[in-house]
Amino acid sequence: MVLLEFSMSPLGKGESVGKYVSRSLDIIDKSGVDYRLNPMGTVLEGEWDEVFAVVKQCYVRMKKDCGRISCTIKVDYRKGPKGRLTSKVASVERQLKRKVKT
Repeated sequence: MVLLEFSMSPLGKGESVGKYVSRSLDIIDKSGVDYRLNPMGTVLEGEWDEVFAVVKQCYVRMKKDCGRISCTIKVDYRKGPKGRLTSKVASVERQLKRKVKT
């Protein structure tokens, strides 16, 4: 199972790129892949080909009207079942014996 965190945004479109990021989130949400949005990107959980296919869909959509795109991707593979989006946070909370901001 793969956790993939990515951030994709157009360059040269001004300081606020929420319009473009929102289009990517629409693709992600409709994909059926489990995900978590955070202030600096989005984390997807699924099989390798599945999560990279979602990133590619976001890229293909963005390049339609963006001449330059910046994308960072971080991947964590671990053999085993789904659920790491929540279990990794839960593990830290157990160690701290309290809830943390997510």
